[in-house]
Amino acid sequence: MSEEHRQELTPEEERRQQALDYHAYPTPGKIAVELTKPAETANDLALAYSPGVAEPVREIAQNADNVYKYTAKGNMVAVISNGTAILGLGNLGPLASKPVMEGKALLFKRFAGLDSIDIEVKHRTIDEFVDTVANIADTFGGINLEDIKAPDCFEIEKRLIERCDVPVFHDDQHGTAIVTAAGMLNAIELQGKKLEEATIVCLGAGAAAVACMELLIKCGAMREKIYMLDRKGVIHTRRDDLNEYKQLFANNTDKRTLEDVIDGADLFLGVSGPNLLPAEALKLMADKPVVFACSNPDPEIKPEIAHEVRDDLIMGTGRSDYPNQVNNVLCFPFIFRGALDVRASEINDEMKLAAVDAIRELAKEPVPEAVLKAAGVDKLEFGNDYIIPKPMDPRLLPRVAKAVAKAAVNSGVARIEMPENYMVE
Repeated sequence: MSEEHRQELTPEEERRQQALDYHAYPTPGKIAVELTKPAETANDLALAYSPGVAEPVREIAQNADNVYKYTAKGNMVAVISNGTAILGLGNLGPLASKPVMEGKALLFKRFAGLDSIDIEVKHRTIDEFVDTVANIADTFGGINLEDIKAPDCFEIEKRLIERCDVPVFHDDQHGTAIVTAAGMLNAIELQGKKLEEATIVCLGAGAAAVACMELLIKCGAMREKIYMLDRKGVIHTRRDDLNEYKQLFANNTDKRTLEDVIDGADLFLGVSGPNLLPAEALKLMADKPVVFACSNPDPEIKPEIAHEVRDDLIMGTGRSDYPNQVNNVLCFPFIFRGALDVRASEINDEMKLAAVDAIRELAKEPVPEAVLKAAGVDKLEFGNDYIIPKPMDPRLLPRVAKAVAKAAVNSGVARIEMPENYMVE
C-alpha cells in the first residue's frame, strides 16, 4: 500500500492494515522451524539422518523414555483447534483459526522458550476430533486445546486427558480461570472481604465461565452463592434446557434477571459480550464490589462508565489499555514449562492452584524498573489498579513454572524430579 493511500485511512482502517501487514510481510505467518544442530558437512548430514539417526531410533525402541533425551518432544507443545469458537469471532472453521493458533505458538516461544506448532483439525464429530489428536499426541510434550466451542470442549478435553500420556490443557477454560482467580482473590482481599462469604454473579455460561466458577469454588467460593446467567437469564433449578455443565450452577432461586441477582452482589465476572452490564445494574452491587468485565475487545461495561457510577470498585478487563488486564499469557506458557520440565502426565488441580498463588503473590512484590518501562508507567504498586502482574514481567516464568513443577511432583503426576537449581532467578 502506498504511503499516500495509507494517509487516507481512518484510525480503524489503519489498525486493520497494520495487522494484515504484520501477518503478511516480510514472510507470511508468525512461526518457522529452525535447526538446532549443524547441517553443513557430509558428516553432519550423516549424523542427522542416515545412517547416524539409526542409533537414537534403537535407543528409543529399547526404552521409550529416551525420546526425551534424543528428540525435541520434551520442549514441544501442539496448539490444536477446530475453529468453532475463534476469539470473539465464532465458528469460522479450522483454517480461519490458523492465525490465532500461530499466535499462540509465538507466545509459547516468546514467554517460555517452548517450541510450538499449530494444528487445525477438520472433522465431523467429536469422536473424529478426539481420535485425530489422540493418535498424534505422542509427538509432543503437551497439548494446548484452543478456540473450541462449548459444550464440545468439555467432552473433548475430558476424553483426551483419559487417552493421552501427555498434559492436555484447554486454555480458554483453565488459563482464563487461573488468571481470573488470581486477580479476584487479590481484589477481594483489597476490598476487605472473604471469598467464602461473597455473592458472585457470572454473566456468561460457556467454557470460560464454567471453568472460572469451578476454580473459584476450589479457592473457597460457595457454589450456592454463585448466580450464572446465559442468554435466557438466570440458570435455575426449574429450567429444563440446561446441559450437564450449566446444571452444575443451577441455583434454587426465584431470581430471573441480571438486576435480580446483582442486587447486593460482591463479585461480577463478565465473559459474555459488549455492554451487557448496565450502569443501573452496577449501582445495585454491594459496597466495595469487584467487577471483571472480560469481553473482548469491548467489555460488558466500559471502565469509564463503571468508575463514574461506583467510586469504590476494583475493576479488571481483558484489554491492555486499562489497568488489571486479565490475560491468559500470565499463565499458560509457564504452566506448560513447569509441566514439561518434570514430564507431568497431566495438569491437575494442584498445579492450577499453585499457578494461582504464584501469580497473585507476585503482584504484591515491588515491580522492577524494566517492567515499568515496558508498561509505559512510572509506578506500579499492589492496589486497586494493580492486582495482577503485567504480562511482560520476566519473573512470571521462574515463579509460575517452579510452582507448577513442584505441585506436579508433590501430587504424584511428575515422572521425574524437579531439576536441581530449577528456575533460579
